[in-house]
Amino acid sequence: MAEATATEDVGGEKGSRIEAADETAHQISHDPWYQVGFVLTTGINSAYVLGYSGSVMVPLGWVAGVVGLVLAAAISLYANTLVSHLHEIGGKRHIRYRDLAGHIYGRKMYALTWGLQYVNLFMINTGYIILAGQALKAIYVLYRDDDALKLPYCIAIAGLVCALFAFGIPHLSALRLWLGFSTFFSLVYIIIAFVLSLKDGVNQPPRGYNIPGPHTSKIFSTIGAVASLVFAYNTGMLPEIQATVKPPVIRNMDKALWFQFTVGVLPLYAVTFVGYWAYGSSTSTYLLNSVNGPVWVKTMANAAAFLQTVIALHIFASPMYEYLDTQYGRGKGNAFSFHNVSFRVLVRGGYLTVNTFVAALLPFLGDFMSLTGALSTFPLTFVLANHMYLKAKKNKLSATQKTWHWLNVVGFSCLAIAAAIAAIRLIVVDSRTYHLFADL
Repeated sequence: MAEATATEDVGGEKGSRIEAADETAHQISHDPWYQVGFVLTTGINSAYVLGYSGSVMVPLGWVAGVVGLVLAAAISLYANTLVSHLHEIGGKRHIRYRDLAGHIYGRKMYALTWGLQYVNLFMINTGYIILAGQALKAIYVLYRDDDALKLPYCIAIAGLVCALFAFGIPHLSALRLWLGFSTFFSLVYIIIAFVLSLKDGVNQPPRGYNIPGPHTSKIFSTIGAVASLVFAYNTGMLPEIQATVKPPVIRNMDKALWFQFTVGVLPLYAVTFVGYWAYGSSTSTYLLNSVNGPVWVKTMANAAAFLQTVIALHIFASPMYEYLDTQYGRGKGNAFSFHNVSFRVLVRGGYLTVNTFVAALLPFLGDFMSLTGALSTFPLTFVLANHMYLKAKKNKLSATQKTWHWLNVVGFSCLAIAAAIAAIRLIVVDSRTYHLFADL
């Protein structure tokens, strides 16, 4: 088991020792900043980027879509920096989001934060399984048009592969080499989607960019797209990722965040903007369904999207795995001993089975992105981050700074409520249109 008293230098100063606030069965303080940067970049350039042309740009249009994506990146960098700078507050390292909230607010907020984070990560993982299923279905229809392999079946296969991967990777730091594969797979589907979209855009006749739907529908779609904007950049598990970084943890986390929000966002922008430019208002929420090109090239892109999704899901499932391994697993000895592997098969397999069932039941990817952003990304990343910083640093902040943080708390709380209503409406409408276990 990892040491509960793993020590760190505060801000890199020799002789200052910071201990982890609680025990964990997973590794901490082990990864260089650039590995953590690639973990964050893997999250934002996952196969979800293939959906932003349709789920963000189509409802918002050119001006609001471009400004929104850039502004959301800047605000997300700011909010994540606030959280990362609270990592060592009170003389302890807070290696989980709920530990940090519990230290600042008390036990009730610990439980509420854990609940919000669980909902956030569960829905993100459900979306990943939908994405992986869509990639498999896209490969199938390239070669067969008999409609025998339906989307729910593809989702079930995707869930099984994700579970097999989870059994073999004991903790987040163990991804190492797989992060390289993830980056390669991301580049494959992003470059192919970019090039094929660019070719289609040049060759196709002029397309419309009008925001589709009646007035009421446009309002709800716009609000849902705003939730998708914040979903695009945020993990909802920054302290858990920061726990893996080597000291000095705050300085190194700052480097990783700047890498994520400068170099890391460029592929996302490229494929999102070119995809929308090429297909306009008719852009699919899974861009590879819109592109035209050689079958083998589209197969390669979809296969890369599927494989990258399997790796990315493991990142966002790791807080749940860490909790289960620490609370109920033995956590000692070889990670690949019979007992530890059996435990992972039983517990992680059960968790991903539930994820897969929900994914097959409600395979509406864009709606899940909006609902995740509304119910958990807004509260965790923006509302809670600003209020925690306000509470922790209240004696060091000026009146202007306090006002700024309160404006963020109130503003993002209102956005979260509006976005949740819009997202739930979208899911209800789509459920009536397509039915449960839909073959989209």
